[in-house]
Amino acid sequence: MEHRSVRGSERTSPEQFAAWLRKQLERRGYDLRPRGGGQTRFIKDSGLSAGTVSRMLSGQTTTETRTLQQLADALDLPLGEVLVAAGILSAGELENVRSPQPRHTPMTPEQAADELGIVDPHKRELFINMTETLQRQRATNGGTHTAEN
Repeated sequence: MEHRSVRGSERTSPEQFAAWLRKQLERRGYDLRPRGGGQTRFIKDSGLSAGTVSRMLSGQTTTETRTLQQLADALDLPLGEVLVAAGILSAGELENVRSPQPRHTPMTPEQAADELGIVDPHKRELFINMTETLQRQRATNGGTHTAEN
């Protein structure tokens, strides 16, 4: 997975995630100094495994959604914030998920097939014919919109 550290639509690096996680834990009173006991206490409090926490704090992020959800729950943070911090999503991608921009023009059946990755000629033709049939049926039944995003 590619990680870049520039602002905007860029993703964070594993090292940046480790620094972010350390900061989050320290803010919550976990002493992460050697012999501070904070890492052990967080492991117990969060239910995450020692190996997982150790890997995350050393810059070896995890991409497992369950683990990141468990981390978000333990830190009392939205999952989206943790996904951005972990470099799974960029801040821009998260914003697009939270507030998708409406399409100004309806998507054509061909565009829909492209978006869905339908490349097999027979499957593509079937999909387009079926979509066009449904559009005609909707228009006949008084519908005013064609397929929308």
